[in-house]
Amino acid sequence: MTTVLVADDDADVRDVVVFKLEQSGYDVLVAEDGATALAMARSAMPDIAVLDVMMPRMTGLDVCRELRAAEATAAIPVILLTARAQESDVEGGFDWGADDYLTKPFSPRELASRVRAVLARSRR
Repeated sequence: MTTVLVADDDADVRDVVVFKLEQSGYDVLVAEDGATALAMARSAMPDIAVLDVMMPRMTGLDVCRELRAAEATAAIPVILLTARAQESDVEGGFDWGADDYLTKPFSPRELASRVRAVLARSRR
């Protein structure tokens, strides 16, 4: 089964994301902050990570950068979630190594579609 790591400090957003991804057939690992997400990614090696940008202890951007820096986790695709929708924010997310960037508020259905698309691209 495909495993998705979801990290978001907002319980309401996290619950919606987890519900939709589980409903779509994914096994979901959950973290409430960036440091926990990074530790989980290193130990569980998920197929993809969905990371909120603004989290305590470590931002999603920092987690993405750390994943890209280590050979063992460099290939894990990353989708960033954020309320920051300025063009420079999106560009920055891609510069840090994100595979996709979704601004809040977002459609859970769109997120599930983006997870499928990023996974399909990463498996080619």
